[in-house]
Amino acid sequence: MADDRPVPLDEYPVHQVPLSMKHVATGDRNAYDRCIFHVFDHSGRALLILGLGVYPNVGVIDAYATLRTGDILHAVRASDALGDDRMRLAVGPLRIEVEEPLRRFRLTCDDDALSCDLNWTGDFPALWEPHHLQRRGDRLTLEGRRFVQAGGVSGAIRAGGEEFRVDPAGWTGTRDRSWGVRPIPGEEGGRLAEENPTEGFHWIWCPVRFEDRFLMVVTQEDADGYRTLNDATLVRPGRRDRQLGWPRAEIGYRSGTRHPEHAVVHLGDARGPQELEVEILASSPLAIGAGYPPADDWQHGTWQGHAWVDRRTYDMTAPHPRAAYGVTDHSARFRLDGRVGHGIFEHGSFGRHDPSGFTGFDSVAP
Repeated sequence: MADDRPVPLDEYPVHQVPLSMKHVATGDRNAYDRCIFHVFDHSGRALLILGLGVYPNVGVIDAYATLRTGDILHAVRASDALGDDRMRLAVGPLRIEVEEPLRRFRLTCDDDALSCDLNWTGDFPALWEPHHLQRRGDRLTLEGRRFVQAGGVSGAIRAGGEEFRVDPAGWTGTRDRSWGVRPIPGEEGGRLAEENPTEGFHWIWCPVRFEDRFLMVVTQEDADGYRTLNDATLVRPGRRDRQLGWPRAEIGYRSGTRHPEHAVVHLGDARGPQELEVEILASSPLAIGAGYPPADDWQHGTWQGHAWVDRRTYDMTAPHPRAAYGVTDHSARFRLDGRVGHGIFEHGSFGRHDPSGFTGFDSVAP
């Protein structure tokens, strides 16, 4: 028999529907609520990605940390049954503490394979991203609400016998917070999936921290270039946010791949055009270690049993075919209007994409 007693969060006046905070308003099995943090140095030596998610309608909480340094990627993943205390963001050796909402966080991973103890501090206000909707035929497959933020980080990261001392002068942090409905493994196929196959997907998600401003660019395009998500916003404290139009990216791919080596994102408004130059520093495919599709060793929201912890070390010089069909997070150096900044150039391009000249899933840069 299910235990449907009130949970601690029910004591607070935060309810949106006449349900316990233990439950979400939708019965969709794909309901999710999660976050992702990026911590990276400005020379490209290290890129740490740490995330945690809950999946209330499948009863799972899971988390992961990956560290890309040189040709090695270290990963620790943990999963467990979702409990009643939704304010306890911890599973296995991974923990996220909200010390001051929208401002200060402590990120820890206490594991011999990969450990970190970091203080993450927002330097700019959190910024809403566009409401994200995706359908397969008439079926709503993704509806997400997200905000993004950039800040400074201090602390330490250890893995593979190496220690990185993290400080705001030489390191940057970004984060993404999202919730809604998003496919997890086990999603049914059926007629809509069969009659509406994915022809192509092209994605850019790009938060950039400059000393005195924050820039967020996000685009998603279908195979023919039809844009289903579009935003470019410049945030300057004390001033009205500036909308920078219709971002248009020119990406220089490594020959024989869809791996970006550099890019220019064209921005602008009535005051004139601007160019965001992108120099890739380090790369971490989210399908390797971090549990994003099409990972074949673990994916978010999947039941692994009680108190499951898994540790992996990946040789990034070896072929990883599945990584070619997922999204990769690249730490990067950016230049805009004479300023140098640092952030994440998250990119995924697979299948047909007419604006880039890619004709199918096996098409790559010349």
